Amino acid sequence: MSKRPRRNHSPAFKAKVALAAVKGEKTLAELAQQFDVHPNQITQWKAQLLDGAAGVFGTEPKAGADAPPVDVKTLHAKIGELTLVNDFLESALGKAGLLPSAKR
Repeated sequence: MSKRPRRNHSPAFKAKVALAAVKGEKTLAELAQQFDVHPNQITQWKAQLLDGAAGVFGTEPKAGADAPPVDVKTLHAKIGELTLVNDFLESALGKAGLLPSAKR
């Protein structure tokens, strides 16, 4: 009997298997057969999922920490500039007769 080569499972696959184990609709043996992994591996992934679940609901936002700070004044200036350009183009198209009748 030859050994199976070592497999690297994606995080999405691990999460899928662990969530199926957490649901409890099937036994570990059934899940192991369905996903072709060892029951001990499913138990480890389930424990990792449950241990890391508290981090999802942490008090400090992680997405905001990586994002650069937003300069609101610059954004407001850009909005004003674009509004002026739109108004100018709308009036120019209206004078040229190229603006649809609903916009006039």
